[in-house]
Parts: sequence; structure tokens; C-alpha cells
Amino acid sequence: MKNFKPYFAVIFTSTQTEITEGYAEMAEKMETLAKLQQGYLGIDSARSDVGITVSYWESLEAIKNWKVNTEHLFAQQKGREQWYNWYNVRICKVEREYEFKLD
Repeated sequence: MKNFKPYFAVIFTSTQTEITEGYAEMAEKMETLAKLQQGYLGIDSARSDVGITVSYWESLEAIKNWKVNTEHLFAQQKGREQWYNWYNVRICKVEREYEFKLD
């Protein structure tokens, strides 16, 4: 196993309203902005009936800083007002990981 350092995952699970105007652009903007934040490690996302986005961070402090980023606060507000019927946020410490890749 490679030298592993624990990190944190923010799991954002949601269902959307029928309003989609501006959503894709905002999601792309937030991903671009998150990549510029100190402590950002990566992101995975999938959407069907339920959307799941998992972002990865070096520390809880990095997550707190991202949560209060001015542009991210605006996106959160728009999400509550327009785009989401429901969402849930979970923050987890990742202590171990493994991967399989079929070549």
C-alpha cells in the first residue's frame, strides 16, 4: 500500500426541482473555483434521479473555508431557492482506500 494520509470527503446528495436554468453553468463554475481552494484534492459526481457529488479535502479547515467562500455561498442560496427539492451533506474522514482498474 502506498504512503496514505487520511483526508476528508464531503458527500452532497440531492434531488432537483424542475428548474434547470443556470444550474449546469453554476456547477461548472463551482468545480473550477473549488479546484483553486487550498486543501482541495478532487471531486467525483453522478446524477440520475438523485445526484451525488463527493469532494475531497486535506482538512476540516479547508472544508470550512470552502463553505464560507462568497461565490459558493451565493451558489448555495440559489440552490435552496431554485434548484433543489432536498439535499443532505455528510462530512467523513477517509482512513483507507483501495482501487481496482481493469486495463
